[in-house]
Amino acid sequence: MPEMDLFFHPKVRVEDFEAAAMPHFPDLYRTARLLTQGTTEGEDLVQEVYLEAWKSFHRFEAGTNCRAWLFKILFHRLHHFRRRWAKAAKVEHLEKPEDQDRLIAETPIPQEIRDEDVLAVLARVPIELREVVLLADVQEFSYKEIAETMKLPLGTVMSRLSRGRKLLRTELAGIASSYGITPDTGQPLTGESA
Repeated sequence: MPEMDLFFHPKVRVEDFEAAAMPHFPDLYRTARLLTQGTTEGEDLVQEVYLEAWKSFHRFEAGTNCRAWLFKILFHRLHHFRRRWAKAAKVEHLEKPEDQDRLIAETPIPQEIRDEDVLAVLARVPIELREVVLLADVQEFSYKEIAETMKLPLGTVMSRLSRGRKLLRTELAGIASSYGITPDTGQPLTGESA
């Protein structure tokens, strides 16, 4: 019996799965990379999401939101990955390159906030806030969809989103100030009103 037959369900057609699930691959992959902060880990995570989705596709109700279903699987698998990474992090110790300080000093100051700056700031946001910010602001899920995907109360979603956005604004305002970038609107850079 071929290996793929282990995951075959007689009611599932490959074409149906591909038509429903594959259009969401770019969104899942982008989110997985942002949540894992690594290409390899993001690729592994998305691969496991699609494997789990294929194995349970016979339970998926046609006509419902496949994208939200896949993101539920993503967050379920992400928690398993985090446990694995935490164990691996205890074993692995990374050293700072000796000339890293010299490289930072030689880097020219940009005139606008770069994507790398935003991603670096996003990586420093606590993961429970980052997840909600990514789903709301990058993937454009509604509060209700986020609550269902992450199995959280709606109020918790709204609170985490507010706190996550505030942290991002504050951190990005600091970066903008260090580059000499000032707001055009007369509003403070932190996003807080006077």
